[in-house]
Amino acid sequence: MSKPAEYIVIKAEEDGVNVIGLTRGSDTRFHHSEKLDKGEVMIAQFTEHTSAIKVRGKAIIQSQHGEVESETKK
Repeated sequence: MSKPAEYIVIKAEEDGVNVIGLTRGSDTRFHHSEKLDKGEVMIAQFTEHTSAIKVRGKAIIQSQHGEVESETKK
């Protein structure tokens, strides 16, 4: 039986937060991008195709490992 994929919750704390999915494999590439506005929430999942998720902008990110805040680029 395969291991269940992990979910993360991303809540935008400002308009224009970018959430970018990165591929799995020998060449890491962007494969999906979403833009969130303040207050919007996205639930994302690591899959056989997604090995990393990049968050750009001020947001709260929650996972089974805890909570972290990303910051706006200065």
